Amino acid sequence: MIRVLVADDQRVVREGLALVLGLLPGIDVVGAAGDGAEAVELAERLRPDVVLMDLRMPRCDGVEATRRLRQRAPDVRVIALTTYSDDRSVLEALRAGARGYLTKDAGGEQIREAMRRVLQDGAAIDPAVQHHVLNALTETGPPQEAPDVLTPREAEVLKLIAAGLSNGEIARRLYISEGTVKSHVNHLFAKIDARDRAQAVAYAYRHGLAGGA
Repeated sequence: MIRVLVADDQRVVREGLALVLGLLPGIDVVGAAGDGAEAVELAERLRPDVVLMDLRMPRCDGVEATRRLRQRAPDVRVIALTTYSDDRSVLEALRAGARGYLTKDAGGEQIREAMRRVLQDGAAIDPAVQHHVLNALTETGPPQEAPDVLTPREAEVLKLIAAGLSNGEIARRLYISEGTVKSHVNHLFAKIDARDRAQAVAYAYRHGLAGGA
């Protein structure tokens, strides 16, 4: 059972998401918040597995709420929700610690699959938003070459992380054990100074190590 907290300042959206998700098997909507500050408070108290976090909220927006949750409840996964596919706040949310992002027109099954992926240490990436994030990354400067310290296998694992695959899926794709994948992930994270998979995804796009699986 996936325990979910929904955070959105629009009541109709918040209640609609809770209703749709509550009808799906394996989903337990444990709470709903009307702004980022309330989302952090409820997440600390209720300890959901995932928070679906709207990015545009009063008092405390989704980016700041994600940043606070990373410090206070690092075991809680955050999936950013955005109304517009070109919302540049998505990139800031990823930097703050969000594990994925979806547009609000995503269906219930798509949201459930995204939650499943982030709980398996994958990244949930909505294709409708993906190319806008890539554009935002490339606008910060010319692409850099991947450092030579990454081995070919580590670069391959990083590319699959950027494609949204979990450790188990990477293991099956590369015909290696999941323990070996975890070892590669730990090593490459240390080498590229990434604290989580969201930062690794951004790094992969920045260095031309993404774009297909």
